[in-house]
Amino acid sequence: MKKKFLLITTVCMGLMSSCSETFLEKTPLGVANQQLLSNKNGVNAVLIAAYSLLDGVGSGFSTTSSVSNWIFGSVASDDAYKGSDVGDQAQITTLERYSFQADLGLYNDKWVTLYDGVSRANDVLKLLPKVTDMNEAEKAQAAGEARFLRAWYHFEAKKIWNRVPFVDETVTDFINLPNDKDIWPLIEADLQYAIDNVAATKAQVGRVSKWTAKAYLAKAHMYQQDYAAAKPLLDDVINNGPFALVTSFHDNFRIPTENNSESVFEVQMSVGDGGVGENGSWGDNWNFPYGSAPGGCCGFYQPSQNLVNAFKTDANGLPLLDTFNNADVKNDEGLASADAFTPYEGTLDPRLDWTVGRRGIPFLNWGVHPGRNWIRDQSFGGPYTFKKFFAYSGENAGAESPRANANNYRAFRFSDLLLMRAEVAVEENDLATALKIVNQIRTRAGNVVVMDASGKPAANYLVKPYPAFANQEYARKAVRFERRVELAMEGHRFFDLVRWGVADQVLNAYIAKESQKRTYLSGSTFVKGKNEYFPIPQAQIDIMGANVLTQN
Repeated sequence: MKKKFLLITTVCMGLMSSCSETFLEKTPLGVANQQLLSNKNGVNAVLIAAYSLLDGVGSGFSTTSSVSNWIFGSVASDDAYKGSDVGDQAQITTLERYSFQADLGLYNDKWVTLYDGVSRANDVLKLLPKVTDMNEAEKAQAAGEARFLRAWYHFEAKKIWNRVPFVDETVTDFINLPNDKDIWPLIEADLQYAIDNVAATKAQVGRVSKWTAKAYLAKAHMYQQDYAAAKPLLDDVINNGPFALVTSFHDNFRIPTENNSESVFEVQMSVGDGGVGENGSWGDNWNFPYGSAPGGCCGFYQPSQNLVNAFKTDANGLPLLDTFNNADVKNDEGLASADAFTPYEGTLDPRLDWTVGRRGIPFLNWGVHPGRNWIRDQSFGGPYTFKKFFAYSGENAGAESPRANANNYRAFRFSDLLLMRAEVAVEENDLATALKIVNQIRTRAGNVVVMDASGKPAANYLVKPYPAFANQEYARKAVRFERRVELAMEGHRFFDLVRWGVADQVLNAYIAKESQKRTYLSGSTFVKGKNEYFPIPQAQIDIMGANVLTQN
């Protein structure tokens, strides 16, 4: 920088007739300054920029910072393996084995993306006092949306690292922000401000509403086990809000049915808009079946056998809460695609085949899943592929890349919120309410199933409501199990296990059996009191200097 400055000075001295002191004061071309943005259109542009980073890749391409939290929420849990092969993105395997290393780039990528989002939200709040062509109600609406987004980004950071700095619009010294306080009260304050100031209806589908803010405030209380505070918010959203379950479970994961009545908060994705694919769910662009499969890359994010087993049901259509993992759903591991194979013939929850790609079952409208030909390395990543947010052939028109996907990420679904209300009911020993909610979701699960080419169910599907919950312990187990099969592969599982305080029990049992199939997991251990949160990125500790950020 010094050399460049001296060169400019020398040129000006040689050409005094064309240089002046104002040369150094001019705003660079293409850079938006506060004067240019200090109006209604400018505020909206900056607010949209804050929304745009929700996908997790707006501040620079990084699959590891994807909004879906496929690494932090699913691969770190019992839902999924890293997938692909042993050498590709091996740093994710390190995380999967709970050998957390603070210098891994994936932690820093996520941190930078989230705090860039915080910064963009704060930019809106800094602009608003300078704006004269907006009335107070318009300013309050914009501030409410910005503060919701600031809360959302901090909430994500809190889930991942627990002790993190809170950055508001008054902060000027970004290099000396300690993580020495619990930021839940500040997140809650931002969400409450949004509740008080944002409209109940959205001006555009991608924006936040008052009801969205209420739902997230309830969720913040649930993460703190503050059921008394969560309950009235959940009841208000359920009884008075605009949300409802859609008839088909699968309509939550299709492009034509985006932003439906079940969407509490949805991150918008698009293709064909000149974004060279980055706007098309690019944070999940590795999570395609391999080889000749749609997308042709890269084979990451493969469902675990443990997850597939969780979808087994008994003769009454109920889940096997305690014994689901005693025997595996039949798979084609070790078989070539040309070898004969008959899929599992036992009864299954139909949500399995909307969530997981498996041999012998139609893969949306791309044809029957062929097994090994779509798997990069079966011996490493197993026999299954990710399916839940995959696009149908013909529904992704205009995509700039075969791996750009216009399928929105449903960050918060109404079924998620309902199951949180069921959790509250269980903790209050209100088993009738918990039963009603769980059965509402299970009944919906059976409405629409995967069909084969002849128009018949592609597998032996059987899912039925519970007749009763015998006691509180059984109800708690049933509600938590329902969350798993309903929200599988959506990036929530690890965080649920942590907030319930059972991560060590569940994940060590998972490792003990799963390592017999995925040998790279052998020797892994989830350490209670340590592995519930990920390490603060070493790069951020180095930037801040000594005694500012304390490592987890």
